[in-house]
Amino acid sequence: MKLNLTLSKIAKITGAELVSANPREKVMSFVTDSRVIRPGDAFIALKGKNHDARQFIPDVLAKGARVVLAEKGFSLPADSKASFLLVEDSLKALQALAKYHRLNSTLKVAAITGSNGKSTTKQMLRAICETAGETIANMGNFNNQFGVPFSLLEIQPKHKYGIFELGASHPGDIEETASLAVPDVAVITNVSAAHLEFFHDLETVYKTKTEIAKCLNFGGTLVYNADDPFLSRLKTEFKGKSLCFGFKAGADLQILETEKFSFTYKGEAYVLDLKLERHDKLNAAAAAAAAIALGLYMDNVKKGLLSYTPMPMRMERLQKNGVEFILDCYNANPASMQNALEILGRETAKPRVAVLGDMKELGETSKEYHRLVGHYLLENGIEYAFLAGPEMKYAYEKIKDVPGIKAFYAPEPKGWIKNLKKVLQKGGTCLIKASRSMNFENILKEI
Repeated sequence: MKLNLTLSKIAKITGAELVSANPREKVMSFVTDSRVIRPGDAFIALKGKNHDARQFIPDVLAKGARVVLAEKGFSLPADSKASFLLVEDSLKALQALAKYHRLNSTLKVAAITGSNGKSTTKQMLRAICETAGETIANMGNFNNQFGVPFSLLEIQPKHKYGIFELGASHPGDIEETASLAVPDVAVITNVSAAHLEFFHDLETVYKTKTEIAKCLNFGGTLVYNADDPFLSRLKTEFKGKSLCFGFKAGADLQILETEKFSFTYKGEAYVLDLKLERHDKLNAAAAAAAAIALGLYMDNVKKGLLSYTPMPMRMERLQKNGVEFILDCYNANPASMQNALEILGRETAKPRVAVLGDMKELGETSKEYHRLVGHYLLENGIEYAFLAGPEMKYAYEKIKDVPGIKAFYAPEPKGWIKNLKKVLQKGGTCLIKASRSMNFENILKEI
């Protein structure tokens, strides 16, 4: 964080009431963790639903903090020589600082959202941009209303490109974070069932994801998946500059049905010495289209995608004790579950074993979508299914008496881990997939 702003300037940006003997004093950065405060630091006391960092203000002052930004409603210490920035909403103040910092930078920004593939697309686009200049990107869990502003505040003059993933759990979330990033390029990977506990239906998911288009910088470009039945509507609904990608004819960047990743753009065909699953071809096409929209060259696209390394726990392939493991425990929703089971079904190393946990935040639709998991298991010819979690019992009920698949269910993996070990003695391929909170990566450690 390199702010280099005076207290009076910060007060103006955040709408804060300034209590200071020296308004021209400069602040380079804010610290949010009271445990690491050092003499002279500036502390921002964030207040959320479940925490209120104002309780730590006496502690940070005792450690020598010289500036505190906090919401009003606490007693100012009479004998303190520190300066105070008093605001109505600490998160809004943080976001205002972040937007100011972004708009006073020279880098080009791409923001990426979607139900699936946004983290992979971000990493692919980052790899492409790094062939052309210094690039900053947020970590996957820094994609919400707190994480995005923190990430934007890390922008430095050396950065030429910024790639930011935006997540959403509620309507309005994308507009809140995209309005801070002010993207030159906005990417929407797809619309599918995720967080339906809060969105309720796919139409609301579509409206939330497309909020990103409202926040484009002047002259910015919207990049979207033309194969997606919801996003294809943007061809007529979005009136600004756009670039679409997909397998279907008519996409600006059309992916070809070839073994290696290849596509056409403006009448030219491009072939990369890169083998990708179908879903990752879409992610690579999204990254390529975004790079083109950012003004990069096709040589950058090729070099970047060839240097890309897949992220851990996202369809990560590992070998252990003669078994090919596919570890996909970072996230799970109906679309990604279907895709993962289709990939498992194409594997030649048998038996094909699916180790699956709950897909979270599906609300009233959870029972229906977990039953569909049972359908996907049967449709893809999976020989063994090990299911855990309160919702996965619905998938188990769908397949428990069906010939050709041997199914095990328990509320927790410990209920069938011994059986799983016995099955894997035969070798084969094992998919391990569940929502992040299920911690299914720990299963691999026990096998």
